[in-house]
Amino acid sequence: MTTLKPSALTILGLETSCDETAASVVRREADGTVTVLSSIIGTQFEQHAPFGGVVPEIAARAHVEAIDAIAAEAIRASGVSFDQLDGVAATAGPGLVGGVMVGLAFGKAVSLARGVPLVAVNHLEGHAVSARLGADIAYPFLLLLVSGGHCQLLEVSGVGACKRLGTTIDDAAGEAFDKIAKSLGLPYPGGPALEKLAVGGDATRYSLPRALLGRKDCDFSFSGLKTAAARIAETLTTDDERRDLAAGVQFAIARQLSERVDRAMKLYKEGHGADELRFVVAGGVAANGAVRAALLADCEKNGFSFAAPPLAYCTDNAAMIALAGAERLALGISDDLDAVARPRWPLDEAAALANPANAYGRKGAKA
Repeated sequence: MTTLKPSALTILGLETSCDETAASVVRREADGTVTVLSSIIGTQFEQHAPFGGVVPEIAARAHVEAIDAIAAEAIRASGVSFDQLDGVAATAGPGLVGGVMVGLAFGKAVSLARGVPLVAVNHLEGHAVSARLGADIAYPFLLLLVSGGHCQLLEVSGVGACKRLGTTIDDAAGEAFDKIAKSLGLPYPGGPALEKLAVGGDATRYSLPRALLGRKDCDFSFSGLKTAAARIAETLTTDDERRDLAAGVQFAIARQLSERVDRAMKLYKEGHGADELRFVVAGGVAANGAVRAALLADCEKNGFSFAAPPLAYCTDNAAMIALAGAERLALGISDDLDAVARPRWPLDEAAALANPANAYGRKGAKA
């Protein structure tokens, strides 16, 4: 491990954990001020659309084909050169490991060729700091990380310091959105399409299950909702019926997120003063209007401030990876070139090992 504490940092970030090939150059000043100099995202929607979801092998090959051009465009658009970089940050997990390997290997190559430090970033830590791309948000804060692959409530007290308060015991909220959208015949990516369809729908028309009623923890479960909605979708014949089911699903997901967040806020308040009541929501589902409205109501009820990343940084992007890397480099933290790609990498590893939400597999405890 090397140490580096310059007054300011210009970092190249790389993100390839799922189906976006992304690169970004971020400038972090000594006072913590952040400027995104460039953010380039290459999507793979067309490649995966025929399958209704992400195919890992197709994603990995697409990353290989795109990473060089995406990184070059990020450098060009930023107005800086490779020689002006102070470091490179690359997602090292969790994610589809074939894709993670592509971005991490490219980052290692930049580090070796340019003689700059490498930071192997946890993709979830990138989401955790993503709201700081658009606002000056101090630590500590309560975080809801809600995306296609992850759904967690975390107390974030500093760089890399996360305590898990709750997690999904089965599916993530974003996965439920996407899979139910697919059952409704909506195009990939399903979450935004379902939100659009839900406009004007009657959310009370269909009876949908409420998960984990009676439990007092902050865990989530969306598999029952996903199954019930898919079965109802098979019986629908009109656009009005599909619209009402979409509205009901969106309401059910927003309600469960809101209920758990309300519970987590009450727990968080027990150990923090009024000046530390900050709530951040990050991840792709943070872009959903109904979810945001429900979480804003939680904040108002419990006296928390509300923050979310700019919409451009809600879904996977490399600017958040660059910022996470910059914050670590500012503390003198970097990684060696033997850093490994990790398909699983919980933010709170102690909690994941001691109390895994899912079975412990040969790849490690799931987040």
